[in-house]
Amino acid sequence: MCGRFVRHSSLELIEKTFTVDRPAFEATQSYNIAPTQAVLAVVRNGRASLVQLNWGLVPSFAKDLSGAARMINARSETLATKPSFRNAFRKRRCLIVADGFYEWSGPKGQKQAWYITLPRAGPFGFAGLWEIWRPNDPKTEHRTCTIITTDASPGLRDIHNRMPVILQAGAYDAWLDPANQDAERLRQILQNDSHVEFKRTAVSSRVNYVGNTDAGCIEPLQGDADEHHAQA
Repeated sequence: MCGRFVRHSSLELIEKTFTVDRPAFEATQSYNIAPTQAVLAVVRNGRASLVQLNWGLVPSFAKDLSGAARMINARSETLATKPSFRNAFRKRRCLIVADGFYEWSGPKGQKQAWYITLPRAGPFGFAGLWEIWRPNDPKTEHRTCTIITTDASPGLRDIHNRMPVILQAGAYDAWLDPANQDAERLRQILQNDSHVEFKRTAVSSRVNYVGNTDAGCIEPLQGDADEHHAQA
């Protein structure tokens, strides 16, 4: 799963990485993005653009927003069949911008936090879905998203059995294309065009508290000897 992540890259670098224009809004960096908070995502409607979405997908048929925190992740294996995700899987896919994510291992009460990134530093895109939910007021709408997960790479399985799908840059166009509605082709992108090598670093429990959003969250533990590359 993915329950917290990091986005600290400048808008200039994000624009260059995803080949998008600078948005009209400002995007504040955070080293501890939590469910239901605003995230930065790349969507395509004619051309690719940066937008802000709230993390925790709310299906269009939902009665209210109360279930958002339970829909922060979507299993890649059931995207085409689960009612909450299947329409978005066909028509509203996105890339959720990040620089790394957190996971925890160990027994309850003694869990070790890990900061996980790609081997080469820089922003990347979680494969995601987004939706529009409208209350009774037709002038109001809420745009939400979820991060797609898959079986963890062998090098991360000792931490958790699931991980977010991080797409390779060459797959961005096909994933974002709303005309691409072939479920099998989309599954192949998730399976074959995602990153499987990662760098992981043990970090302190500061990340456990959502109010801590500074760079101290990703500082390696002093004397940590377990910073290494996790490979397939």
